[in-house]
Amino acid sequence: MFRAGDKVVHPMHGAGVIEGIQEKEVLGKKHQYYVMRLPLGELKVMIPMDTAEEVGLRQIVDEDGVRKVMEILKGKTTDMSSNWNRRYRANLEKIRSGDIFEVAQVVKNLAERDKEKGLSTGERRMLESARQILVSELVLARNCTEKEILRELEEYIG
Repeated sequence: MFRAGDKVVHPMHGAGVIEGIQEKEVLGKKHQYYVMRLPLGELKVMIPMDTAEEVGLRQIVDEDGVRKVMEILKGKTTDMSSNWNRRYRANLEKIRSGDIFEVAQVVKNLAERDKEKGLSTGERRMLESARQILVSELVLARNCTEKEILRELEEYIG
């Protein structure tokens, strides 16, 4: 269970801070929701407390996790299918997993592929989405600005 002030990650929205817990009535039943504020984009997301674990809501990574992410970004790309559809589905699955290391690998692989061969519109959108999820978590984990993280990403993956 999370509390107000906890820094958490939603797999598809990125990282944010739990502002509190609200009770709402939906279809005649009362449910409790985490209210999460996403600093990038100033968005608020309400996540049902009873499904938060299934959704993949988790704490942000620690310092060791940040180091591992940076190693992934500096490292080599992993093998990807040459088939666009298979590659897209595999990358989408990695993003949906909520695992920051998988998301970092998607960002690394797609950025490198973009430099070498270019990306389709769908993969370009996926790269931007994955990059945003990654950046949002690194901003909170390192307690720094989006610009600082983007500058560092630019240095590692161009």
